Amino acid sequence: MNVAVLASGAGTNLQALLDRVHGRDGVRVVAVASDKPGARALQRAEAAGVPVAAFPASDFADRVARDSAIAGWLASRETELVVLAGYMQLLSPDFLERFQGRVINVHPALLPAFPGLRAVEQALEYGVKVFGVTVHFVDEGMDSGPVILQRAVELPDASSPEEVMRHLQPIEHELLPEAVRLIAAGAVRVDPADPRRVMVAR
Repeated sequence: MNVAVLASGAGTNLQALLDRVHGRDGVRVVAVASDKPGARALQRAEAAGVPVAAFPASDFADRVARDSAIAGWLASRETELVVLAGYMQLLSPDFLERFQGRVINVHPALLPAFPGLRAVEQALEYGVKVFGVTVHFVDEGMDSGPVILQRAVELPDASSPEEVMRHLQPIEHELLPEAVRLIAAGAVRVDPADPRRVMVAR
């Protein structure tokens, strides 16, 4: 399976994909794109010999135009699965239609709780004692697509986002590559009778 990654920042989840699944079990990371030309994620991809491209908003008339350009570039790389790994932009409906059912995201909360930006901060402000990570399919909503994998961790005394993320990042780095591996193996499917339910065969 040819996998493309969209990332906006440091690219630690991209690095986990490169380290854990790239070149294994039929998975290849064939493209990495970012909305930030200086993103560390692009440097990580280049170091691994993966083609990269940047699509800054200033180069395009609007989000639809940029997403169309990204989609075209990913298609030219024969992308079969798009992974959002810290990509801080919403994707247009046209992009999602072009890669329908083939876009996934990793989110630092137990969805449907705390979607969107500042998920960890939201959880801390709410006073939760259990945090977690979700890998889900992407739809047109805000972190509202069907859940593929989740893992929780109890942090009853957590008091800062940095402390929570120290616990969540290793989970992200395990769960996201695992989801890609399972999808590539054909072990993930949406229940045709209930599109909210994702069945995973391990």
